[in-house]
Amino acid sequence: MVRSCTLKGKPLALQGPELKVGDAAPDVVLKSSLVEQVRIASTNGKVRIFSVVPSLDTPVCSQQTKRFNEEATKLKNVDFYTVSVDLPPAQARYCGAENINKDRLKFLSDYMDVGFGRSWGTLIPELRIECRAAFVLDPAGVIRYAEYVPEVANLPNFDAVLECARKVSG
Repeated sequence: MVRSCTLKGKPLALQGPELKVGDAAPDVVLKSSLVEQVRIASTNGKVRIFSVVPSLDTPVCSQQTKRFNEEATKLKNVDFYTVSVDLPPAQARYCGAENINKDRLKFLSDYMDVGFGRSWGTLIPELRIECRAAFVLDPAGVIRYAEYVPEVANLPNFDAVLECARKVSG
C-alpha cells in the first residue's frame, strides 16, 4: 500500500514506514550545522517533541515552528526539535529573523541524504521535502505520539502533541 499526503489537495506519495505509538524511534544522523551532526539516539534521556516541517520559509511551517518555540518556554522538562530539509544556514537565518530561541528549540536538517524522511516515513520524494508531522518520544526513544498530517497545508494537533509530552514527562 502506498502511503500519501496531499498538498492543497494534490496527492503526493510518502516514502518510508508509518511509525506508530510503541515503535522505537529510528536512529538517523541529521545536521545541526554544515559541519556538526546529531544522532537521534544521542538525544535520548529526556522527553522530546520532533516537529517536522516541509520548509521553514512557508507560512504554515513558520506558524508551526513559532508555536512550538512558544511552548518550549513552558515545558522545561521536554526537548523540542524542528526537522526540515532546509540547509542549516537557512535554518539559522530563519531563527534570527523570527527571534527563535535556539537553546529551547533545536533545528536539525535532513538535507544530506533525507535519511530521517526515509526512516520516519515523512519523505515526499517527488518534491524532496518532508511532510508535516509531529512525534513525541519518551526518554528511552520509544514513540509515544505520532501524527502524519494528511494535508501538508494544515497544522498538527498541538493540543494532542503537548498533552502527550506532559503525560510522558510526568
